[in-house]
Amino acid sequence: MNITKPVIAIVGPTASGKTALSVDLAARLNGEIINGDSMQVYKGLDIGTAKITKEEMGGIPHHLFDIKNPSEEYSVADYQADVRGCIEEISSRGKQPIIVGGTGLYIQAVLFDFRFTEQAGDPNVRYNLEIEASEQGSHALYDKLRQLDPESAEKIHPNNTRRIIRALEIIEVTGKSKMDHEQGKGDRALYPHLLIGLDLPRDLLYERINWRVDDMVDRGLVTEVRTLWDQGVRGTQAVQAIGYKELYRYLEGSISLEEAVELVKKNTRNYAKRQLTYLRNKLEISWFDATEDRSELIEGILTLLKDYPIREANSKQEK
Repeated sequence: MNITKPVIAIVGPTASGKTALSVDLAARLNGEIINGDSMQVYKGLDIGTAKITKEEMGGIPHHLFDIKNPSEEYSVADYQADVRGCIEEISSRGKQPIIVGGTGLYIQAVLFDFRFTEQAGDPNVRYNLEIEASEQGSHALYDKLRQLDPESAEKIHPNNTRRIIRALEIIEVTGKSKMDHEQGKGDRALYPHLLIGLDLPRDLLYERINWRVDDMVDRGLVTEVRTLWDQGVRGTQAVQAIGYKELYRYLEGSISLEEAVELVKKNTRNYAKRQLTYLRNKLEISWFDATEDRSELIEGILTLLKDYPIREANSKQEK
């Protein structure tokens, strides 16, 4: 890896102002922005993911947005490979790579030596699980997954038989859950990097989240979700995103629109809390007050970038 500039990552909970800050910072640093949100890779998931618009980009090149159809799967290992390619390409042109998003695991997987279980498999195990699914149904396998690996089960739709089988296959082959297997590594940094975090008081954060959800609904979130529904998109990774899975329940008729919107707010608030917990526990971040004037934030980051010891990639450790 021939990286002449440190990789900058701007992280923080949803609705903390990362997008606008990143564009201004990129303009000052001759930078290009790489998506750090696991759901903004999907086409058609625009309003519900608060995806940046063409106008908001301000002429700054943006990478890894709208690269997948909502019916496709996109793993953290796929993301890792794609972002590392972007970092190399952006750096080769003398530009500053800036990763922006709130999905801590994805950013961590890029910057550190995470190795994934994509090759951990056994055709015989997979075949037996497929037989079991055909005989007992995917929900029986899903119940088994919930017992063995509740974290993975939470992220997989009960009707997504392929992903359920894959998660169970990894457990049987490796003896560990997918999450345990993947998070057992990743201590060695691969790039010099600086992590910038945006934080704000919880009451204000929750107020922003509630306002943002209402604004999304006003701007056509229900129509966006209904379009995916009408296209036959079911049980995929994309529509398990917050804002989509709740409105799918509304379209299925199990809850009212008002209940769905309130559930989106609640789930987004809970997600923001989990984001902050992960970021604070897993990564060494320089935190800034998101309520500060944006120009002051920029100056603070530039000062930090100039004076602060960048986290160097530890090339001396055994690879």
